[in-house]
Amino acid sequence: MTRPWNRAELEAIGAAAELSVAPGRPGGALRPSTTTWVVRVGDDVYVRSYRGPSGSWYRAAVRSGAGRIRAGGVERDVSFEQADAIEPARIDDAYRAKYGRSSYVDAMLSPGAASTTLRLIPSEPAS
Repeated sequence: MTRPWNRAELEAIGAAAELSVAPGRPGGALRPSTTTWVVRVGDDVYVRSYRGPSGSWYRAAVRSGAGRIRAGGVERDVSFEQADAIEPARIDDAYRAKYGRSSYVDAMLSPGAASTTLRLIPSEPAS
């Protein structure tokens, strides 16, 4: 089950410099977390693999489809969805605006990294 991000979560995650992502393993355990950049576009949150499709956390996220993220004081279970529904240039622009002064931004805008763009969809908290 999912529910939308609330405004406070979006603002906190959007303002966070980095995000920790821990993809799930078979059986429900989590892999060790990896730190990556995170951007917000409207009411959605996106991450990319700096190493492109060969990034181990990315491969695990795609394989499992779910995991846990932590950023800006927010910790949530999420599902991972390929970001096909949004114009890639909008996500590139968000990376440029947020991280443009970093020497790593070009790598995050490369075709390989862009091909790994995942939308983070929050899971409904357990009741």
